[in-house]
Amino acid sequence: MPTGYQIKNQEGCHFLTLQVVDWIDAFSRKTYRDILIDNLIFCQQNKGLEIFAYVIMSNHMHLVVRSRNSDLSDTIRDFKSYTSKQILNAINEENESRKEWMLTLFSMAAARHKRNSEFQFWTHENHAIELVSNIFIDQKIDYIHQNPVRAGIVEQPEDYIYSSACFYAGRGGLIELDVE
Repeated sequence: MPTGYQIKNQEGCHFLTLQVVDWIDAFSRKTYRDILIDNLIFCQQNKGLEIFAYVIMSNHMHLVVRSRNSDLSDTIRDFKSYTSKQILNAINEENESRKEWMLTLFSMAAARHKRNSEFQFWTHENHAIELVSNIFIDQKIDYIHQNPVRAGIVEQPEDYIYSSACFYAGRGGLIELDVE
């Protein structure tokens, strides 16, 4: 179902929210967070994805991104498709205590949408908001970096490793950002 949050300007900078179906806390496991990090790096290196900010929370992630190739929708679609397959494989292959419960919910989510096959990991929406001013960009980056603080995970944004706040604090990070 189309929403007002579609990526219309494929060249524009966007704030995105990618959410696991039913708000399942998949990313409470390091293995699954690392799959996201590895694929974000792949998209940077091979698909022209520019990443300005990110955070991975337990059941969703936020990004401020742009595409050098003017195909942001395609890149995000490919990212979601690949990471969902990798995470589902990891759930099946590793000692995941929540395996049966998670796969049941992913299967039920797939059954609700005719464009799915056996499982649905991500929601279909990206909640894309085009960022058209530096003030708006700064607000969204601050919002992203404050997510783990608001969730009570850390006291300072830069202490959360799965966030670009580390990079902005001069500590480096898991992903090299495209900051000018």
